[in-house]
Amino acid sequence: MPASSPRVLWKGAISFGLVHIPVALYSATQDGSIDFDWLDKRTMDHVGYKRINKKTGKEIARENIVRGVEWEDGQYVVLTDKEIADAYPRTLQTIEIERFVPADGIPFIHLDRPYYTAPIQRGAKVYALLREALVRTGRIGVARVVIQTKEHLAALVPAGPGLVLNLLRWGADIRSWEGLPLPDADARKAGVNDRELKMAEQLIDDMSGEWNPEEYEDRFRDRIMALVERKAEAGQAQDVAKLEPQEQASSGAKILDLTELLQRSLRGGKGRAAAKDHEDDEADEGEDEGNTRTKAAAGKRAAAKAPAKRAAAKSAPARKTAPRRKAA
Repeated sequence: MPASSPRVLWKGAISFGLVHIPVALYSATQDGSIDFDWLDKRTMDHVGYKRINKKTGKEIARENIVRGVEWEDGQYVVLTDKEIADAYPRTLQTIEIERFVPADGIPFIHLDRPYYTAPIQRGAKVYALLREALVRTGRIGVARVVIQTKEHLAALVPAGPGLVLNLLRWGADIRSWEGLPLPDADARKAGVNDRELKMAEQLIDDMSGEWNPEEYEDRFRDRIMALVERKAEAGQAQDVAKLEPQEQASSGAKILDLTELLQRSLRGGKGRAAAKDHEDDEADEGEDEGNTRTKAAAGKRAAAKAPAKRAAAKSAPARKTAPRRKAA
């Protein structure tokens, strides 16, 4: 199939000083993930999210729905739930660095979503070592990480006192420049002369300065919050019942001796079996310690159970509910 022309998303201009450069905005990325469509396995017709056969308009049972991936126009390959489950990446709680690249080696267009990282348990020293080593070598780490069953490519970047994990777009998700109405890469062939270029450089120098994020504010947010404040002070705030907080289990891995790990890495991974045995021993110790804490916690809960039941028997004041809002 011939490639379709890029679609314009927005039209406007780049502006600096008195210069305006009219531009159109195009999507630079594309979704490279697998798109599973619901199909009626009896007729291979499309199924809507409400389990409605899009051709017949009739609702169908869940057991008659299969997932298929379009291979060619109008042709689908059906995959079973097991086949899909087997293809999911293993959920490992690791950020696996595969290569170190120059800090300016990854184009901005690949940056997607940043996360702060911080050391836990006894990981502070090795965290600081990696951060400082990256700063001194001018490198960042390219890694793979699985988050909620989805594998991501990521960059581990030193930033101030910490390390930032910035998810990256896969190369297949970046669109080509091909098809865009761009001027020639040669400035002269594009009609730019030396005088104009020098004036543009001078204007850029005049407007240059250090990056300071505090100078840039979200004006829309500021206006909305000012409006909220005015309405709240006018007595237009309404009570809404709070949700009960949910407990989250924490987990983490113990850190081996840092010097030993570095030596093993430099030797090309020798002694990994011994390292695993050491990790298994520490895991057994942690399990015994965890069992002890569990028993102690159970005893505390048992002691608190009786007074809790008596307290529940007492009548409690009626809970204030949020007033209903009228439909718009």
